[in-house]
Amino acid sequence: MARHKEFDEAEVLRKAMVLFWRNGYENTSMQDLVDYMHIHRRSIYDTFGDKQTLFLRALQLFEEIIEKRMEQQIKPINSVQLAIRRLFEMVVFSDEEKPPGCLIVNTAVELTLHDQEVADRISKSFSKTESFIYELLLQGQISEEISDQLDIEKLSEFIHNSLIGVRVLAKTTKDKEKLQNIIDSTLAVLD
Repeated sequence: MARHKEFDEAEVLRKAMVLFWRNGYENTSMQDLVDYMHIHRRSIYDTFGDKQTLFLRALQLFEEIIEKRMEQQIKPINSVQLAIRRLFEMVVFSDEEKPPGCLIVNTAVELTLHDQEVADRISKSFSKTESFIYELLLQGQISEEISDQLDIEKLSEFIHNSLIGVRVLAKTTKDKEKLQNIIDSTLAVLD
């Protein structure tokens, strides 16, 4: 007879996500996960499989959270410039309880050269974000908020690259003015 789980799977997965976000994959041991998630090692293996599988599930959860926030907080904004500003601010100026930076970008830097499955996931995630930015820019051209002379495909690539860079920088500095200046300079290309 199967044992009843004495923990909330969604809650412990969220804890694993935060720990991987804070420490990275390589610097998170199974013992770290046991201690932080407050469940037994056997329960981790029985529920999630190995560390790699748990990490991929945590990465998926992070992606789902970000996509939901983008759909709820960014997409409804009528101004493309304000929407892109809010996108930057959402990922750069998050609350103090969350680790700095971004799990997706952190993972890109740490693992994509060594793990093809992770590299494919990160590439797909980056493509989704770039497409999201492209759609915002397209709406901006349709509403005539931004010039139809701008090449929005190239512009979405540029803005996405800036978004990735500022997420790395957010992990290394607490200088909010510097981060805001970078956001302002990036958005100046839309004027």
